[in-house]
Amino acid sequence: MGYLEGTGKTILAEPQALLSPASKMPGLDGQKMSKSYGNTISLREHPDEVVRKINTMPTDPARVRLTDPGEPERCPVWQLHQVYSDQNTQDWVQQGCRGALIGCLECKKPVAEAVVAELEPIQQRVAEYEKDPAEVQRIIARGAERASAAAQETLRDVRAAMGLDHKRGN
Repeated sequence: MGYLEGTGKTILAEPQALLSPASKMPGLDGQKMSKSYGNTISLREHPDEVVRKINTMPTDPARVRLTDPGEPERCPVWQLHQVYSDQNTQDWVQQGCRGALIGCLECKKPVAEAVVAELEPIQQRVAEYEKDPAEVQRIIARGAERASAAAQETLRDVRAAMGLDHKRGN
């Protein structure tokens, strides 16, 4: 499907999903992340608000007291550790939670720091673009030109594949 015989060219190939290991980010409540659920961290979120939101995330319900051992797999924060933390931090969380050696706020700290660090360059770039709306318009215009050129090429290929590439008016 979408293969143009004799040319070695594929046109209109069926799109395939490109998923990373973290293709679904959990929300702050452990459910599916959704703006309508109110369980998200915005790309423009102030760092203090990011920390506050992560600190208020629910944790393993079995850990009522600091001395209660926990099960990281039952904790929504663990899902974020799997995305944002290196192996040493993940090992520390596993041992600390299961052995009741760390508290939940202590466990959340590396995640909050990693999220803030990831958002920082994005927010800096947003601030630059906010200062220069004309540059944003130039970027949009250049992108529209490139998209138009690519669309025209695809339309030529589709017409050729369908035998509709004859000259008009003949």
